[in-house]
Amino acid sequence: MKSPDIEIFQCRTDNYGVLVHCPETGLTASIDAPEEGPIVAAAERRGWTISHIFTTHHHNDHVEANLALKQRYGCEIIGPRNEAVAIPGLDRSVSDGDEFLFGPHRVQVIETPGHTAGHVCFHFPDAKLLFAADTLFALGCGRLFERSATDMWHSLQKLAVLADETAIYFGHEYTLANARFALTIDPDNERLQARARDIEAMRAEDRFTIPTTMYLEKETNPFLRVADPKIRRGLLMESKSNEEVFAEIRKRKDNF
Repeated sequence: MKSPDIEIFQCRTDNYGVLVHCPETGLTASIDAPEEGPIVAAAERRGWTISHIFTTHHHNDHVEANLALKQRYGCEIIGPRNEAVAIPGLDRSVSDGDEFLFGPHRVQVIETPGHTAGHVCFHFPDAKLLFAADTLFALGCGRLFERSATDMWHSLQKLAVLADETAIYFGHEYTLANARFALTIDPDNERLQARARDIEAMRAEDRFTIPTTMYLEKETNPFLRVADPKIRRGLLMESKSNEEVFAEIRKRKDNF
C-alpha cells in the first residue's frame, strides 16, 4: 500500500492548506477548508479532484470554503459529531474512536476538546500521519476557547502516545512565535535552542515549518513537557499537578 501524497500550501493569512491524495484510488481529501481559491489551485496544480473534506472543528477559518467546495466537487464532508450543527454541509459525523476507510487507508478519529468543545484530529496509523489542526502545533498548542486547560492537557496526552515518527500536520504557521515563547519556559533545552535557530532561518526564507514529528514535539514543545523538573523549577511549581503546570504555561503563552 502506497503512502498518501500530500500537498501543503498557504491559505488566508497564516492557515495551512493540506490536501491528502490516495494514489491508488484517486481520492483526495482537503484537511479543513479555510479558503476556496488556494485549495482549488492546489488541486488543479496536482491534477487531483477533491472527494472529501475532513473537518476538524467549526471555526470559520477552517470551514469557510466547505459549501463552495461541495458545490464545485460534490465532495463528502466528514466532521465532529459534537459540533455537527456548526459544520456547513456536514455529511457524516464522527467522534472519538471511530474509524473509516479513505481508499485502502484506515483513518482513526481522535477527539481532542480544548480549542473547541468537539475538535477532532484525523490519524492515519499505517502511514503514521496526524492531522492535528488547532490542537497541537509545532512547539505549541491551541488557545483554549471552549474547554478547560485540564481538557486540553488530556487531549494532548491522547496524541502523545502515537508513534514517535508520526508526522504532524497542523493548522497555522505560528512556529516562530511558539519557538520564542518556548525558550522562555525551557531555556536550557539545547535541542530546543537548535530548533529555534533552524526555525528563525526557515521563516527568514519564508519556508514552511510543517510537518513536525511527535518525537520532536516531545523533545522541545513545552506543552508536552510539563513533567520536566527544570521546567517545574523555573515556574516554581515543583509540587503541582501536570494539569496545573500546563494551565500556567498556557496562561503565559496567552499573554506572551
